[in-house]
Amino acid sequence: MRYNEKELQALSRQPAEMAAELGMRGPKKGSVVKRRLVKLVANFLFYFRTDEAEPIGALLLEHCRITREEPSGFSISFVEDIERKYRFECCSEEQCQEWISALRRASYEFMRRSLVFYRNEIQKMTGKDPLEQLGISEEARFQLSSLKA
Repeated sequence: MRYNEKELQALSRQPAEMAAELGMRGPKKGSVVKRRLVKLVANFLFYFRTDEAEPIGALLLEHCRITREEPSGFSISFVEDIERKYRFECCSEEQCQEWISALRRASYEFMRRSLVFYRNEIQKMTGKDPLEQLGISEEARFQLSSLKA
């Protein structure tokens, strides 16, 4: 995937939906758990050394699976390589559930499905297409209406 490193670093400095120090283990075999500052911004999960301001890595939360691991941990794996897992350890089960929920809501696909769902609900209630009122093109509305929420 192509990306602009300076833009990604600038994005990492934006206000986070969630941020915490978590235990993190990378996908390499034999990797150990390390404390990392983990920050969710839009659909990116940035991770930092706890004493540094620049991220050491980022995960794009698209086409991924978030799975509960143990009572207070979760993992992120990607459809292209399901065996490559990033594991995270939280301080409590509650914190773990908050992270899992936030990560699942962060993907573009989730936001798109939500748009379709709420668009249909508004249309049922008002009888009007809310996107039409915003001047969204006929072509874009057709693409959204062909999706099921």
